[in-house]
Amino acid sequence: MIDRAHEEVRAAPAVDNSGRLTGAGRLVVLAFGLVGVAIGFAILQRDRAEPFVLGLLGVLAVIGVFTLLAGAIGLLRFAGRSRSDHLARAVVDATDAGVVVTDRDGRIVYANGAYAAMTGAASTGDVKSVERFLSGDASGAEAIYRLARELREGRPAGEEIRLASPPPGEPAGGGGRWFRVRAHPVTLEEGGKTLTAWSVTDISRERSQQEAVFQELQHAIDYLDHAPAGFFSAEPDGRIVYMNATLAEWLGIDLARFVAGAMRLRDIVRGDAVALLEGLPGEDRRDRTETIDLDLVKRNGQSLPVRLLHRVPIAADGAPGATRTLVLNRSPGEEASEALRAAEVRFTRFFNNTPIAIAAVDRQGRIGRTNAPFLKLFGFPRGEGPGGRARLVDLVAKPEQEMLQAALNAAAAGNAEIVPIDVTLAEKEGRSVRFYVNPVENGSGDEAAIVNALDITEQRALENQVRQQQKMESVGQLAGGVAHDFNNVLTAIIGFSDLLLANHRPSDPSFQDIMNIKQNANRAAGLVRQLLAFSRRQTLRPQVLALGDVLSDLSILLTRLLGEKVKLQMVHGRDLWPIKADLNQFEQVIINLAVNGRDAMPGGGTMTVRTRNLTAAEVAAFNYHPLPPADYVLIEVEDNGTGIPADVQARIFEPFFSTKEVGKGTGLGLSTVYGIVKQTGAHIFFDSEMGKGTTFRIFVPRYVPAEGEKPVGGSSEANVEIADLTGSATILLVEDEEAVRAFAARALLSRGYKVHEASSGVEALEVMQEAGGKVDLVVSDVVMPELDGPSLLRELRKTRPELKIIFVSGYAEDAFKKNLPEGEKFNFLPKPFSLKQLAVAVKETLGR
Repeated sequence: MIDRAHEEVRAAPAVDNSGRLTGAGRLVVLAFGLVGVAIGFAILQRDRAEPFVLGLLGVLAVIGVFTLLAGAIGLLRFAGRSRSDHLARAVVDATDAGVVVTDRDGRIVYANGAYAAMTGAASTGDVKSVERFLSGDASGAEAIYRLARELREGRPAGEEIRLASPPPGEPAGGGGRWFRVRAHPVTLEEGGKTLTAWSVTDISRERSQQEAVFQELQHAIDYLDHAPAGFFSAEPDGRIVYMNATLAEWLGIDLARFVAGAMRLRDIVRGDAVALLEGLPGEDRRDRTETIDLDLVKRNGQSLPVRLLHRVPIAADGAPGATRTLVLNRSPGEEASEALRAAEVRFTRFFNNTPIAIAAVDRQGRIGRTNAPFLKLFGFPRGEGPGGRARLVDLVAKPEQEMLQAALNAAAAGNAEIVPIDVTLAEKEGRSVRFYVNPVENGSGDEAAIVNALDITEQRALENQVRQQQKMESVGQLAGGVAHDFNNVLTAIIGFSDLLLANHRPSDPSFQDIMNIKQNANRAAGLVRQLLAFSRRQTLRPQVLALGDVLSDLSILLTRLLGEKVKLQMVHGRDLWPIKADLNQFEQVIINLAVNGRDAMPGGGTMTVRTRNLTAAEVAAFNYHPLPPADYVLIEVEDNGTGIPADVQARIFEPFFSTKEVGKGTGLGLSTVYGIVKQTGAHIFFDSEMGKGTTFRIFVPRYVPAEGEKPVGGSSEANVEIADLTGSATILLVEDEEAVRAFAARALLSRGYKVHEASSGVEALEVMQEAGGKVDLVVSDVVMPELDGPSLLRELRKTRPELKIIFVSGYAEDAFKKNLPEGEKFNFLPKPFSLKQLAVAVKETLGR
C-alpha cells in the first residue's frame, strides 16, 4: 500500500512553489499597470493628458530600445528555468528520502514525492509540513522543538524520531515508525532569502533489524551466562573485560556491579599462579589451548579448584589479544572420579603455591614444565631451539654458566650428590638465585633433571649489611678503646702544659715551645673526638632544634668554607617538624658533608642543602635498608661534583679511609658524620653517579615537644664567664692514671682547694673514712680497677646522700649513666680537659 502510493506521488513533485512571481507573473502585473494608466489618461481632458501620454510613450520607447540593445549584447537574458534546475529537481524527486524546503514562516516551498508518500498525502494540497507531520506524538514534538531551536541560531541539526501511529493504510497496533530527520538552513544568492531544507528518512526497517540483532545477542549472552562452565576474557595486561554469570556465582561476585577492566587476574587467582596466565605466549602457542590447573579465590577468601582451558589469540603482527578462558569447576562432587580429582588438585596446589621455583630440564638443558613461581622469577624465557624452549644456563650470568652446566651434566649422568649453586641472573641485574639440581630416575620423556630455584637476593643483601655492620662495629670498638687511652695521655699533656704556662711569661724562650705542645695536643684531642664520634661513644647534649633556623645561621659559615667557586643553595621545606639533636654535633655533620662535597668539585659547582618533612607513608618510596617507616625530617646535601666510584662507596664511612692526596685529609670526616647520625638515632644514606655528583640523605626522626617545650635556633646561649676560679673546699680526687691524678691535684691546689688523692675506688672509701666525712666534692674517674666510678658513688651515697660528684672519663656520658641509679644527679667532665676547664667544672658544681 505504501509503495504504490509512493510510486504514484513520486511521478511529479508534490509541491513546487519556487516559481511564483517570476516570468509570466511579472508580465501580467506590468499589463495591468499599463491598462490602469490608459484609463487614467482617458478620464483627463485631451489637452491636459497629451503631455503625459507623450512622456509615457517616450519612456516606453527608451525602455524598449535599451532592452533590445541589452539583449543584443547579452546583458539581459530571456529564459525560463535552466536545464540544471530541472536536473536537480529530477535527482531530488528520485531519492527515497523525503526532501522538503520551507520558508521562514514554515510554508512549504518544495516537497518531493517521497515525502508526500511518507505523510500519506493524496494530493498536493494534502502535503503537511514537517512540524505538523512529526509533532503529533509527544516525543516528536520535543524533537521538533530542539530542531527549531538549533535552526533559529543558524546551525544544522538532526534527530531520530519515533511515531507511534502506523503507516497510512495499515492497521494500528504495530511497532510504529522511525524517522531520521536532518534540517539545514539555506540562504539564496538572489535576494538573500533564508529557507530551511529538511531531509526525512524512514528508518523503521533499519531499526527493526537492529532490534533483532540485539535480541539475538541478548540470547547468546544469556546462553553463555547460564552455561554449566565458567568463562572469562582478560586483556594482555591482566584486566578482566568479561565474566559470565556462572563464574561470577562461583566466586561470589555480584555481576551487576562488575565493571569491565576494573578487576584483574591477580584478584581472582591464588598466589603466584597468576604468572601462568599473564605471561606472553610464544609463537608455538599460536594455535594451542593450554590446560592449567590452579585455584581461584572467592570473595570470602576460600579457594576454588578449577581447570582452565586457556587460549590467547595472536594478531597478524604478533601482538596478543584478549584471552578466551573456559573454567571447569573441580570442587568435590563436580567430577566422577573423586579420588583422582582430589589427588590432582592437591598436587596442583603444592606445585604452584610453593615458594620455590621448579622446572624440568631435558638432557640438552632446555626448560620443560614449570610451576608458577618459576615463571614469576624468570618470566617466559624463549630460546632458539625446538619449540622455542630456552636453555637454563642462558638465564644466568656468563661467568657462572659453566658451573651450572656442570651440575646439569652431573644430573643427566645420574649423580645425586650435587651441591647447591649460587648464581646471578643475566637479565635481572642484582637478582641472585640458588639452584638445587636433582637427577630424574626413570623419568618420563627426555626429562633429565628437576631444578629447584630459590631467590636469595634479599638474603645476600642482608648478609652484606650484617657483614658491613659487624665490620663497622668492630672498627668502632677498636677506635673507642684507642680514643679512651689517648684521652688519658692527652689530659696529662694538656694539663702539665697549662701548669708550665702558668709559671712562664710570654717573653720566656720556652713559652712558645710549651704553647706548640699544647696546640698539637689539642689537635690530637680533636682527632680523638672524631674517633669517639664514629664509635658513638662521645657525649651528646641533645636539645629540641628548629632545623630551619639552625641551617640559616650555619649558611654564613658554609659560604665561607665553600669558597667563591662553589655556590650554596638553601631550599627549606615549609613548616618543618622539630628534631632533637646535639646542636654543635649536628652542625658538624652538615659542615663535614659540605666540605666533602666542595672537595669533589675542584672546578666549582653548586652545593644544595634541602629540607622537608617526610611522612611514614612516603618513606617506602626510598629504597633504603634499614629505614623503618616513621615520620622524619629529611636533610639532603647534594653536590654536582665528580661522584664516588662504585668500588669506593662501601668504605666511605670507615675511619681513616680517604681518596684524597696525602696530607689533604684525615679520613675521619664522613666517619664522624656516620657516628653522630647513628648516635642521634637518625639514618644516613647516599646516592652517587660518576660525573654527575652525590646526594647524602639524613633521615632525622620527628620529635614531638612536650607542652611548653620550645625549640631553639642556631645560636646557642653563651656560657657565663666565671671570673673567680679559686676556692677553699675539700675535694677527693679519684684517678687510676698517675699522670692525670698528679696534674689534677696540682691544678686544684693552685686554686686554693684542699685535695685528698686516691688511685682506686677502694682507696677512695678508705680516704673518705679517714677524713671523717669532711669532703665537699668528689672528682672521680669512671673506669678503674676493683671499684669503678658508679659503684663508688653507690657506696658513698650510703653515708653521704647529699655529696656532690664530678665524673671524668674519655668515654661518653651515656656509656656509664645506665649503670647509675635512676634520677642520680652528677656532673660530667669529658677527657681531655685543661686546667681552666677543671677549675670551672669544680666551681660550678660547688656553686660558690
